[in-house]
Amino acid sequence: MIKKVEIGKTGLHVYPVGLGTNAVGGHNIFPNLNDEVGKEIVRTAIQNNINFIDTAYMYGPEHSERLIGEVIKEGGKRSELVLATKGAQKYVEGKMIVDNSPAFLRESVENSLKRLQTDYIDLFYIHFPDEATPKYEAVGELHRMKEEGKIRSIGVSNFSLEQLKEGNKDGYIDVLQSGYNLFQRDAEQNLLPYSIDNNISFIPYFPLASGLLTGKFNANSTFEDGRSKNSLFQGEAFKQNLRKVDELKTIAKSKDVAVSHLVLAWYLANDAIDVVIPGAKKPEQVLENLKTQEVNLSKEEIEKIDTIFK
Repeated sequence: MIKKVEIGKTGLHVYPVGLGTNAVGGHNIFPNLNDEVGKEIVRTAIQNNINFIDTAYMYGPEHSERLIGEVIKEGGKRSELVLATKGAQKYVEGKMIVDNSPAFLRESVENSLKRLQTDYIDLFYIHFPDEATPKYEAVGELHRMKEEGKIRSIGVSNFSLEQLKEGNKDGYIDVLQSGYNLFQRDAEQNLLPYSIDNNISFIPYFPLASGLLTGKFNANSTFEDGRSKNSLFQGEAFKQNLRKVDELKTIAKSKDVAVSHLVLAWYLANDAIDVVIPGAKKPEQVLENLKTQEVNLSKEEIEKIDTIFK
């Protein structure tokens, strides 16, 4: 029986595997997305006890929130779901700029509420920091909206340690979402320890390193998308990374699970991480991701995986 966990100190209780939705309506991120497939991904998640759904203004832009809002409206189960979204960007004369000003964050929340067709957002993130706004002022405005009942908890994303400390001056930040995976572990230096010390829940994005940690690539794999410019996928580094993944395959095979399940379970064993939000481009991938919750790692296995990727 899979138990719900609390996201940090938010009072929000979710199952450990949520759903990241940049491939639901995120036409600016992925080519050839189908909106009906996107909606079916969300339906599949909800029908299979995934109660934490993560989206953002930038996925589309706006379109992911609209599609998710339509699915939730038709299902009538809003109160059973924990809905997270992010804002801080706007387009001015065709150019995207980041704005953390209190007035714009309030506008962002109001617009997300409309697109999601809901009265409240469970977790609202400042998606990216700007350079002008004091972070405690930005977070302070979200706190006012929390008091008004428009949002239930406060998150920040892509903040440096200094920005995180400034924003959390009054202890209002509940969640930090930042890049973290077995290949890219910079967050362990300061963001993860700070999160643990301040009871901030850390949610990693790119947890499977753009697919590299799924075990589906080999030395002959070629890439024509963004991965072709990613240093993890280039030259000798790519070959070394594949060798590390091969070591994971051995552990995964001994447990009769997929490499991705093993990796996601390793993150969930971290004291700072309460929930993971793998994405899906097809409904069956949603069901596949859920198998993570059945993986139990021993202390020795956790340490072995840690050592492979040190």
